[in-house]
Amino acid sequence: MTEEIKDVNAKIDKAEAAMKRYASKDTVISIGGYEFTPAKLMVALTIVSSTLGGLYGAFEVYKDYQNMKMKIEKYVAPDLTEFDKRLSVIEQNSQKQLDYTRDIKIDLKNDIRRLDDVVADVERNSKTSARETDNSVRDLRTEVRSIRGDMEGTLKANGREVQATINELKRENQALERRLEGKIKQALDNPLANK
Repeated sequence: MTEEIKDVNAKIDKAEAAMKRYASKDTVISIGGYEFTPAKLMVALTIVSSTLGGLYGAFEVYKDYQNMKMKIEKYVAPDLTEFDKRLSVIEQNSQKQLDYTRDIKIDLKNDIRRLDDVVADVERNSKTSARETDNSVRDLRTEVRSIRGDMEGTLKANGREVQATINELKRENQALERRLEGKIKQALDNPLANK
């Protein structure tokens, strides 16, 4: 029973140590001289990857635009009217691409704003979870101490009951021995009286 209590205490101590090490609000990760909490690092990585994705998309649009521009510059039309028509189409496409790029820029700004909100929510939830974990560990410790106290009290009470039972059995045994000695003495004094 004592070993089980020691095992429970050891497991509680290990859980507390792991919580302090990994789930602490004070955990700081240093990267390139800058210090980040796990939540801020996750947000920073998300923002960087979103920004890089947006920049890559813009680069691809710009590259397509440049390729199209090069083709237009290399193109020699036999008739200027046909060239004007195609140039008009290209300008329309360029305008569409510029509009598309503007839309991407606006969407990226909106995504960043949403990410900021998500980061704030994650930080709030992280702090709330840390507080709840601390409270749970505190409650678990209190409960384990209470159980330990109850078990020790029960063991003491059981020990007292066993001792009382042993004492009562000793008294009964002594009384039985006295009666038996009396009957043996009586039988020895007068062997014919009990027949």
